[in-house]
Amino acid sequence: MTDTSPTIANLLREHRTFPPPRGFAQRAHVKDRSLHEWAERDLEGFWAEQARSLRWIREFSTVLEWDPPHARWFSDGTLNVADNCLDRHVDAGGGGKVAYYWEGERGDTRRITYAELRDEVARFANVLKGLGVRKGDRVGIYMGMIPELPVAMLACARIGAPHSVVFGGFSADALRDRMNDAEAKVVITQDGLWRAGKVVGTKANSDRACAQAPSVQSVVVVRRAGNDVEMVQGRDRWYHELMEGVAADCPPEPVGAEDMLYILYTSGTTAKPKGIVHTTGGYLTGVSTTHRLVFDLHEDDVYWCAADIGWVTGHSYIVYGPLANHATSILYEGAPGFPGKDRWWAIAEKYKATILYTAPTAIRTFMKWGDEWIAKHDLSSLRLLGSVGEPINPEAWVWYRETVGGGRVPVVDTWWQTETGMIMITPLPGMTELKPGSATFPFPGVDADIVDNDGQPVGIPGGGYLVLRKPWPAMLRTIFGDDERYRRTYWSRFPGLYFAGDGAKRDEDGYFWLLGRVDDVMNVSGHRISTAEVESALVSHPDVAESAVIGKQDPTTGQQIVAFVTLRGGREAAEQTTQVLREHVADKIGKLARPTTVIFTDELPKTRSGKIMRRLLRDIAEERELGDVTTLADATVVEDIKSRAAGSAGDE
Repeated sequence: MTDTSPTIANLLREHRTFPPPRGFAQRAHVKDRSLHEWAERDLEGFWAEQARSLRWIREFSTVLEWDPPHARWFSDGTLNVADNCLDRHVDAGGGGKVAYYWEGERGDTRRITYAELRDEVARFANVLKGLGVRKGDRVGIYMGMIPELPVAMLACARIGAPHSVVFGGFSADALRDRMNDAEAKVVITQDGLWRAGKVVGTKANSDRACAQAPSVQSVVVVRRAGNDVEMVQGRDRWYHELMEGVAADCPPEPVGAEDMLYILYTSGTTAKPKGIVHTTGGYLTGVSTTHRLVFDLHEDDVYWCAADIGWVTGHSYIVYGPLANHATSILYEGAPGFPGKDRWWAIAEKYKATILYTAPTAIRTFMKWGDEWIAKHDLSSLRLLGSVGEPINPEAWVWYRETVGGGRVPVVDTWWQTETGMIMITPLPGMTELKPGSATFPFPGVDADIVDNDGQPVGIPGGGYLVLRKPWPAMLRTIFGDDERYRRTYWSRFPGLYFAGDGAKRDEDGYFWLLGRVDDVMNVSGHRISTAEVESALVSHPDVAESAVIGKQDPTTGQQIVAFVTLRGGREAAEQTTQVLREHVADKIGKLARPTTVIFTDELPKTRSGKIMRRLLRDIAEERELGDVTTLADATVVEDIKSRAAGSAGDE
């Protein structure tokens, strides 16, 4: 894309504000800016104090070594992540506290305490050692949302073997590529996983992948769905058989703070996988600190991060952050709409959830389904809501607060990435006045800025490219096996600054507003317009549940704006609806952002993690051959949109 303007246009304005509820603020861990001031005054001292809340086998004496673009945190210290997540709580008398309330899609449940989880992890760590896994060996994990998934991750951490979790909905090819890149010695999977009442053949996918992954010596299979699977002689073993009679005595391996904890791959199946490397001491410091303070965690909370552990959100805020903080979490296996569209709310009511953290795509789906599903359940236990994964439009934010939160709870909208490892820009709910749709301000110790094409700060207000100026403990250390790609991808666009491709703006009050990937910025008659702002304007109309906006090449204007719109339940697109929505956008952010074409669709193409695949929408709008669709949750959606797009005409 050719830049014709130095920054991204700052169009949409949001004037609603929500101060912290008085009762919430009185009890909150953070009530003022003192933490921010401490971190600004003494960055290393601030993070060192957070790190000392963990249990170290050998205390660190060095906090930060920064040789751009490489950082080392607490490098001469040793610790063990599993020990910090489990043993130290059990040793302190907290073994009887529930670590996870697990809810299976079919209604089966498990209640797992810290002591029980510690013993299960220790036994499986011994199993892995019996399979020849040693410190530094990589282990692949390809599973659904069952308790054995965090058990497997923590067992790897206990013996110092880095893991690479691959989302259970990914294809055999995606798994193969990741296992080959990591040179995994063992793969842990399950017979099948439940999704919307159907069994997904996880083991069958694993077999196809491992047949082309020569480094894999053993496959461990958890029995979950009961479907028939083929067990390869000499390679495959059942989890329950391996665990029989194994001792729960497995001392945690001392691990260097800069030793690798895990690899998590970010690219799709069409490119060489990009293995993000996270290490041990800094990562655990970052995720435990942000989890405790962003969610204002207290000992009596029941916390639910409704993501999948296969993504970084699940690594940081289902497994490592919550367990390091001795939290009680909800772990749900299945689809949000199965068997009814109120499944989440039934679970939240059942376990009296106090904190819910989910994605804007899920929130907009619930908006589309209608408020009645939520009204059936008592959600009065909720005291904090959060969003993660992509920018949340203001109307979805307000709906989330009002409908799910009863109009009484804060909403923390968080920005971070697989690469950052931890939350970077976020409200602190006991002190931050909230603006719907804004991630507000950087977390203490995080130095974020917005720059123009030349890497110069754009000032306040202004829009441009989001960068990070200083290292932070949970940051990625490299791309596995390809440090040159690490340098090129994240540090070459603006030398000395971390840039991973997101646009942002700050308003007159200095609040950060994320605008999505800069690839999703449209060039319309010389104006660089964020798709996120046009989408937010569309969703602010009471008839619209969800929208996706892309730029279509145009010889006159550079690009035309094409909007794909899903209406709320019960609404139908009338002849005048297109014009109404175009004028609504013009009224909200200006005529230059008015869509040329509006295409109505029942569903938008999304990955299994809920992210909208705008790349496919661009292919449809420009009548190109569709790119890779293997990660789509429902591939039939694309054909329906293609037929609707063929019948749509743009309005000049």
